[in-house]
Amino acid sequence: MLILTRKAGEKIIIGHEIEIEVISLSGDQVRLGIKAPREVSVYRSELYEAVQAANRAAAQPTREALGKAAKELRKKQ
Repeated sequence: MLILTRKAGEKIIIGHEIEIEVISLSGDQVRLGIKAPREVSVYRSELYEAVQAANRAAAQPTREALGKAAKELRKKQ
């Protein structure tokens, strides 16, 4: 992990197209401005992790769904 120290108004450039600027500091909070191409998704980590967990849960078949699928397969035999 790269660790940088920045002051308000200073920026970090990632690649050629992503720019992160420290907008303000207040106590233990930092406001960041992010410029990135539209095709680059930018998420808060807690939201990203929640979406990933929901996607994993949705991809897991339930007993009910497996039972229905087995029943349909038996009908076709």
